[in-house]
Amino acid sequence: MRILVVEDDLEAQRYLVQGLKESGHVVDEASDGETGLSLALSRAYDVAIIDRMLPKMDGLKLVGEMREHGNQTPVLFLSALSEVDDRVKGLKAGGDDYLAKPYAFVELLARIDALLRRRAPAGIKTRLGVGDLELDLLTRAAKRSGTDIELQPREFRLLEYLMRHAGQVVTRTMLLESVWEYHFDPQTNVIDVHISRLRAKIDKGFQAPLLHTVRGAGYMIRAH
Repeated sequence: MRILVVEDDLEAQRYLVQGLKESGHVVDEASDGETGLSLALSRAYDVAIIDRMLPKMDGLKLVGEMREHGNQTPVLFLSALSEVDDRVKGLKAGGDDYLAKPYAFVELLARIDALLRRRAPAGIKTRLGVGDLELDLLTRAAKRSGTDIELQPREFRLLEYLMRHAGQVVTRTMLLESVWEYHFDPQTNVIDVHISRLRAKIDKGFQAPLLHTVRGAGYMIRAH
């Protein structure tokens, strides 16, 4: 999923962004409220994580502006201000949840999942399936024929992208731009290595292969 992080403490920002990326998320970051608002209104995000105290525009004002523009991205406030009144102000401003600093990263991830479950409208997919392969986008669990498959964060993102485009040819360029966020071909075998690892996990030992190489074009995941 794509997450916006607005945090002016650069050390805290690096810690948060690195942790989210290692968990398999795509992350955009901003260090002040005005930049954060510009990003929030120009791109689609699954969740925004916003610090209360920001330069140029504080977090309350930022979220208020988002809501006035009709932006309903779920917002998790982060703040050293942990009194009840502070939490109430954050929620009244349009925030969906409030986490006081310092926080445990595993709790932050759990709150993100909870926000997505709470805000996902009818019709929005939280599970993907191709044949007997299942992917839960909230718990980040993968199974084939009921057997758990352990995936690294990048493998999960790769499989999610392939499954969202099931039955379609996915090119190397599409994968580089969407899974690795590269907008050029770095002449590396990174895709081949990850495809090979993913194929070993989701196909090896099962009756029929799902992940196919389309010679000269790219890759495709399909049930038949």
